[in-house]
Amino acid sequence: MFTTKKLTALATVLALGVIVLGAFVRLTDAGLGCPDWPGCYGHLGVPDHAAEVAAANNAFPDRPVEAHKAWNEMIHRYFAGVLVLLSLLIAYVTWRRRALQRVDSNIALGGVALIFAQAIMGMLTVIWLVNPLIVTGHLVLGLSTAALFWALHIRQHRFHSVTTGSGLRLITLVGLIVLVCQILLGGWTSTNYAALACTDFPTCHGSYWPDMDAKEAFTLWRGLGVDYEGGVLENRARVTIHFAHRIGAIVAAVVLLLVAIVTMKNGGTAQRRVAALLKLLLVTQIALGIVNIVGKLPLGVAVAHNGVAALLLLTLVTLNYMAWSSQTRAAATD
Repeated sequence: MFTTKKLTALATVLALGVIVLGAFVRLTDAGLGCPDWPGCYGHLGVPDHAAEVAAANNAFPDRPVEAHKAWNEMIHRYFAGVLVLLSLLIAYVTWRRRALQRVDSNIALGGVALIFAQAIMGMLTVIWLVNPLIVTGHLVLGLSTAALFWALHIRQHRFHSVTTGSGLRLITLVGLIVLVCQILLGGWTSTNYAALACTDFPTCHGSYWPDMDAKEAFTLWRGLGVDYEGGVLENRARVTIHFAHRIGAIVAAVVLLLVAIVTMKNGGTAQRRVAALLKLLLVTQIALGIVNIVGKLPLGVAVAHNGVAALLLLTLVTLNYMAWSSQTRAAATD
């Protein structure tokens, strides 16, 4: 039997999988592994026969077939396609029960809208040659989709010993906002190929305040017709983006630690457990970030850094839901 709780749990896991696969695609420079959309060189899979490869190379002479990159991209698209179907199923199930769960139905419809918006951004990522603003937006929509399905999932649970209050609500909301800003900085760092702009730590090029160019670094739109693969910024601009992400990491770490401390002190049993998880994820994320710098962006660590960011987001969504709920919600009738 399809239940909202099971479907939304599956959708959240699948959305996280799409996010992690998207990071893997980006970090392996496979964003243009298939130069067309939604197929790959006009195929539903990757061309592998000699005649197909020759035809593909002839059709896209500037993007000859690199099978490993093409498969990275297509697997990501397959997972995203399954998520689209699952989101439609969730919307249908909640719509059937809208008389009792109208809010859930609206949230599910919002999930469908996010999924299709993300698909459009995925198409534009290819058409506009991995434009940083589009790729960052694609990441944000992916994280928003995971967060929305997770919010729909936790609405199905009965939380015991949950404490609300203006102070707790405010700090958890601030924590969520700060984390979102830091994720945006992380996405901008990745999509502008600035992750290796500084490879020493805690300094950057031997300085605690390196030479930077903020205007160039945070020019969001540079027009169409530019191939952004590999990045187009000069070193000073990339250093600026990287360094801003480091500063953001410090601010986020302090704020999220404060969220955990306040919740542990004032929250109920369920909230304290989530706060403990928040602290664990925060320490893990900081460690992964440092290893990314000193290890010169090892692929597995860099992908994990994206995954833990997504888990931090879901943890903050959970704490906000608990703090802002005026009463414990009963589990939905499935």
